[in-house]
Amino acid sequence: MDKKQLSEIDICEKFISPAIALAGWNIHDQIFREYPLRVGRVTVRGNKSHRDQSTVLRADYALFYKSNIPIAVVEAKDNNKAIGAGMVQAINYADLLGVPFSFASNGDGFVFRDATLADGVLEKNLTLDEFPSPQELWERYCTWKGWTPEVRQVTEFDYAPSKTPRYYQMNAINRTVEAIAQGQNRAMLVMATGTGKTYTAFQIIWRLWKSGAKKRILFLADRNILIDQTMVNDFRPFKGAMAKLSPNAKGVERVDAQGKVGIEEVDLAVNKTTKLVDKSYEIYLSLYQAVTGTEEERNIYKQFSPDFFDLIVIDECHRGSADEDSAWREILRYFGSAAHVGLTATPKETKDVSNSDYFGEPIYTYSLKQGIEDGYLAPYKVVRVDLDKDTFGWRPTQGMTDKFGHVVEDRVYNASDMNRKLVLEKRDQVVAAKITEYLKATDRYAKTIVFCEDIDHASRMRQALSNANADICKDNPKYVVQITGDNAEGKLELDNFIDPEKTYPVIATTSKLMSTGVDAQTCKLIVLDQNIKSMTLFKQIIGRGTRLREDLGKTWFTIIDFKRATDNFADPKFDGEPVQIYEPTPDQPVAPPEQPGDTPFPGNPPSGTPAGETGQPFGTGHGGTDTGEPKKYVLGNVSVSVARERVQYLNADGKLITESLRDYTRINLVKQYDSLDKFLQAWNHAERKAVLMEELERQGVFIDALAAEVGQDLDPFDLLLHVAYNQPPLTRRERANRVKKRNVFTQYGTVACKVMDALIDKYADEGIATIESNEVLKLQPISLIGSPVEIVRSFGGRPQYLQALHTLENEIYSSRG
Repeated sequence: MDKKQLSEIDICEKFISPAIALAGWNIHDQIFREYPLRVGRVTVRGNKSHRDQSTVLRADYALFYKSNIPIAVVEAKDNNKAIGAGMVQAINYADLLGVPFSFASNGDGFVFRDATLADGVLEKNLTLDEFPSPQELWERYCTWKGWTPEVRQVTEFDYAPSKTPRYYQMNAINRTVEAIAQGQNRAMLVMATGTGKTYTAFQIIWRLWKSGAKKRILFLADRNILIDQTMVNDFRPFKGAMAKLSPNAKGVERVDAQGKVGIEEVDLAVNKTTKLVDKSYEIYLSLYQAVTGTEEERNIYKQFSPDFFDLIVIDECHRGSADEDSAWREILRYFGSAAHVGLTATPKETKDVSNSDYFGEPIYTYSLKQGIEDGYLAPYKVVRVDLDKDTFGWRPTQGMTDKFGHVVEDRVYNASDMNRKLVLEKRDQVVAAKITEYLKATDRYAKTIVFCEDIDHASRMRQALSNANADICKDNPKYVVQITGDNAEGKLELDNFIDPEKTYPVIATTSKLMSTGVDAQTCKLIVLDQNIKSMTLFKQIIGRGTRLREDLGKTWFTIIDFKRATDNFADPKFDGEPVQIYEPTPDQPVAPPEQPGDTPFPGNPPSGTPAGETGQPFGTGHGGTDTGEPKKYVLGNVSVSVARERVQYLNADGKLITESLRDYTRINLVKQYDSLDKFLQAWNHAERKAVLMEELERQGVFIDALAAEVGQDLDPFDLLLHVAYNQPPLTRRERANRVKKRNVFTQYGTVACKVMDALIDKYADEGIATIESNEVLKLQPISLIGSPVEIVRSFGGRPQYLQALHTLENEIYSSRG
């Protein structure tokens, strides 16, 4: 057997796989071929998206000691390459999986890289029959980690049988379990919104609970629906040992396999009458508010002894737990002997408030940028709309008064004043018109969140958007709703807004209430009309759109920015590693002290009102204060217009760039065909042009969207020649007429000639994909000539018909005049 003639797949099947199996690795649950790591970044241009196949990552082999506990990676190459040619890839994949062992092979043997340095040697060559066994690598791994037998009992414990975790979820779960097993009592995971924090928390709790490392667990979240949905979804395997730390629950609506809607009740741990807690459960789920609200509510957790829980998992721990003097921190202090694991997408790090000060440095971080790069999170495009009064400023005329008779202070008002100090009612109308214009051009029923300056602004925007969409709102008033802390009716619509199955509401105007903890899976549009100074808040807001739901057509989302808030994307702190900001003076200790927070978004909003949202909006009544000075000047007669508008996209490096669809097409096409001749050769040799066009679409050449931007009815061939290679285009009709003038089909009989003429006209009207279709012979006027069987017979048979069609295509795309 000549190995040089074998493909990489053959090398794997005949040499590498048998060698690994011979070493004692189980082919069913330890050896995974083509193991997926990155599923491919979603790229967006215009209103189209595709997965960039060049960013898909699969390890040739991922080796697991046991289910979901990876230990090594093997990268294979064909025998024409050196034995260690795949080592760079193997190291990269091993780094993603967090494992120290990498192998490379071309079928002659292995190069083994051992980052544990168990033998004092980093890399060495092995013969095919020297591949190490699972137990040998695991012993090296455990020694390298310094694990005791007690720690190993926990870290080796099985996952709950459920869906297979992604690589980063395994890393987060395994590292947390390891840390807690080794006695670490404070741990934080930073995982971007939409990357599966709840599932990750479930597997952490399961393994620690089932292994006996932790016996009683408290899971804290900040919204009722998050608790209830968690109990019937990810945490479902805990049923019987799990209860909600509350006397009230409305149940969770579920749809069975037959489509029947039912309500699933969750188990409650608190007696509705006596308010006494049933302490027989092992896993409790609770709202922060349920244990930090009124004195009566606080008594719920005080019914437990301080050492009752030995593990507390805090979801959204950037909220009150970051703030030393918050009521939420009180419960953590009360159960201070328990291990505390914090989960957050946006760790709060300011000069005064720090998650890392409390939990320590994150055990694992998986950022928004990484999630988009890997293809697990939805990318975004940004539409920047600069309004004239925001951009250039506005100054009142001398003595000018507002709607309530207040003399407007004489100064220049700019973007930071809008809706804080100055309300221009016509500005609301312009913003509403731009939002509506976008929705009409894309999807009128795309879930949309409009982030406003405060409750007053959110109320005005609800009205402006209702007026802008009066054709829908007159019959469906819930098309636009206000969801703010003071609006009880609106808050009731929150669950409907985030439910993918519910059409209404479509547009939600808010201030702070929807910035965090809102799992709006199908949100496709986020509107920023708010001055955002906090990076934490900015990340929270952007996180409302990052969930991918390809099954529901959600592969990306759009941000319309009226406030230049998206400048934050260029800030080095955006999606960087969370860094604690602490600036000690010369007489202060280097370690950050524990001190009261001074965050503008305090962790314990009163009466369920979210931070930053008060029940008293600015400018109520006559817009005045106790001193007679208005909090806001309200003007209805100042015109506002759009000064500039531009669209920005994420490039391959994760940076926002202003790039037209033409530029993007040219770059992508030239990347594949670096000369006009190569493109022409590929086009002419394609048996079916539709197949080539489908492949170009997969590579990021969006032909339909490009045609719409160019604004000409061109054949895809001419469209691409014109945009990518600067060639003068011909219309389809011009190409069709040139073929007719040549009269090249005289060798065919009368019927066949009629068919060819009809095909040329069909191409001119509808394009190349139509005449290549198997259905074209059933379309008029061709169908009037005869049945498909009769037409094919007129050419002498199907092969002859297909040859004639191929000749027609060559003539269509011939360079002859």
